Amino acid sequence: MQNKLFVRNLSFNTTDAELQGLFAEHGSVVSAKIATDRDSGRARGFAFVEMTTQEEAEVAIRALDSREFNGRTMYVAFSEPRERRPNTAYGNRSY
Repeated sequence: MQNKLFVRNLSFNTTDAELQGLFAEHGSVVSAKIATDRDSGRARGFAFVEMTTQEEAEVAIRALDSREFNGRTMYVAFSEPRERRPNTAYGNRSY
């Protein structure tokens, strides 16, 4: 079951609450989080939205993909699992 969505090309002024409200029109939203830069705290233009069910996520994709929101055309798709990368922190290196 996949119910986590990746939303890209968002306006840098979009808030978590606005995004949650938009997706709530198409089903129950578990969470809506805009990605921010670690150093500056500035929005990065993409977000992750988690819907309650896969069916609600599919409805949201059909309704919102390629739709204009806050002056930009946003794109919505199922989120791909993040690729696991080896830990390269100091002290965990293999020589």
